[in-house]
Amino acid sequence: MSHPVKAADPRANQKARTRAAIIAAALELQRQGTVPTVEQAADQARVSRATAYRYFPTKEALLVEVSDITPALRPVEALIADPAPGDAEQRLLLLLDTFNQIVLAREEHVRIGLRVYQDTWLRSHRNGDDAPIVREGRRMRWLESILAPLDELPAERKRLLQAALALTLGPEAIITLKDVCRLDDDEALTVLRWAATALLRTALTEAPPRSRHAEMR
Repeated sequence: MSHPVKAADPRANQKARTRAAIIAAALELQRQGTVPTVEQAADQARVSRATAYRYFPTKEALLVEVSDITPALRPVEALIADPAPGDAEQRLLLLLDTFNQIVLAREEHVRIGLRVYQDTWLRSHRNGDDAPIVREGRRMRWLESILAPLDELPAERKRLLQAALALTLGPEAIITLKDVCRLDDDEALTVLRWAATALLRTALTEAPPRSRHAEMR
């Protein structure tokens, strides 16, 4: 008997839309020549300032997002909107190559962003508050799209695969390989491609993982 992966929070879509509206408002203010504050972005997005501060507790958190990260990911969003022909493995590797190379090209900015996200979590934790969603969780949305054609996979195994593949995308994986494993950029990309391919092929050919409790029966 396998461990089920927790179903998606039905409120997550609304939270993602609210966050996206705040970012869109901040980007519009930026295009108008204004360095947006959280309050200005909230007013522009027509959400309460208290709500905006849950997603972006500081002006720095908002600016980290709108100054580079969201615009830089347009090639990935275009890839998801109009996927290239090919099987799931080819599409997955194209996603990895596109996103992970963007992360490497903007490594300093991405590391600053991670620091902001961790500071936000720590601040909420110390205050006894629920941690706000300060990131959209784009990777899960992208992977859901990439894996959608795999009708042969049971829903639970597809969720497991989606969660596992998230570990091969983005700054956390790259920082681990560079800082802990001491790999260079090319080596890190090679490892992530290998890991993603292995996970996908395993999910397509093997039974889903069993829990330790089930194995001991």
